[in-house]
Amino acid sequence: MSKKNLAIFTILLAIVLDQVIKIYVKTHFVLGEEVVVFDWFKILFVENNGMAMGFEFGGKAGKLFLTLFRLLVVPVILYWLFQNVKKKIHNAVIVGIALIFSGAVGNIIDSVFYGVIFDSSEHKIATLFSDKPYGDLFYGKVVDMFYFPIVEDAILPEWIPFLGGETFTFFQYIFNPADAYITVGVALLFIFSKQAFPKEEKA
Repeated sequence: MSKKNLAIFTILLAIVLDQVIKIYVKTHFVLGEEVVVFDWFKILFVENNGMAMGFEFGGKAGKLFLTLFRLLVVPVILYWLFQNVKKKIHNAVIVGIALIFSGAVGNIIDSVFYGVIFDSSEHKIATLFSDKPYGDLFYGKVVDMFYFPIVEDAILPEWIPFLGGETFTFFQYIFNPADAYITVGVALLFIFSKQAFPKEEKA
């Protein structure tokens, strides 16, 4: 497979898989509904208005700024990807950048369109292409569902400064396929950093 085809295949597969999983969860789960797969792995349907891991800032203005920022960044990532394709960089780097691009696009789709194609998931299962959507264009909520509470409600030792005696969960964040793509993509670029960011040879 050529590097160009590898990039295109990775992007298409990743975005389609991301959206299929999100739409399935959105149309089969009530907000907050949980399915226990294993003690350390749960499907828990939540939505967030802001950045990865549920961070938010600035209300509706912040939400719009974040979505527009993502829309500006995505073409830059795509340009970077195909520059590396032309240079015939290592396949792992191509896949890494393609995954970062796919993750960004996946969450952009939620943010831009979900508010106008779904109704609310609160206390009921949402309807796709609803006559009564829950939001506006560019103000959709990002769907998250993967929860890995490997250590849940543990008590921190008393000797730990400031946090001793407090309960904690590892890993407490809930994420989606797009978030995972970005994480894996960044990890690949770190592992193959010499190929991703080659130093220019001195004359």
